Amino acid sequence: MSLASWFRWNEPPTRISQRSPTEMVVETLMMELSWQIKHAEKQQRERENEYRKMKTGVDYGWLVSYPKQSYDISPGERLQLEDMCTKIHPSYCGPVILRFRQVVAEYEPEAQEVSQLFRSVLQEAAEKIKEEEEAKKLARQWNTKNRTSLSLTTFKSRSRISPFISDIKTISEDVERGTQPNRRIWSMPEFRNTK
Repeated sequence: MSLASWFRWNEPPTRISQRSPTEMVVETLMMELSWQIKHAEKQQRERENEYRKMKTGVDYGWLVSYPKQSYDISPGERLQLEDMCTKIHPSYCGPVILRFRQVVAEYEPEAQEVSQLFRSVLQEAAEKIKEEEEAKKLARQWNTKNRTSLSLTTFKSRSRISPFISDIKTISEDVERGTQPNRRIWSMPEFRNTK
């Protein structure tokens, strides 16, 4: 045994630093999903035992042995859920877990239904994240437009609008004179260049 392997315990843990925040979010959310599936199975078994006890009047629960985990989601569905988890920002991981627990407590689903509830919570969170990003984008655009418009107000244009020049026919002049308006009803202001 080499001396380097003997002192390996003294090295800092490198595994944690090698994982990206996205990987940690995916792992955390998927662990929560598997825990909720196990919990739903346990509750389902307890409900079945209560039903049997009420039906027969005798508790044979101590005779029954249950598998550690009888239900698991399919690999394809697991990949889809993991992909959805990658879209969740690390700062939303905690609220997503809390919302998922709230939904599970509300609906008391069967083990097979837990993954669908998880999917709906992830979709809801992804939509909220998207809405917030769009709102931030609009706020940035608004701030940029305001800066541009303020800079345009300081810019003095050479064009001047002269709407009250006497050779322009308007409806108000015809009304004041008491005459019928010409075929041209609306007039545009005259643009003149000043030097």
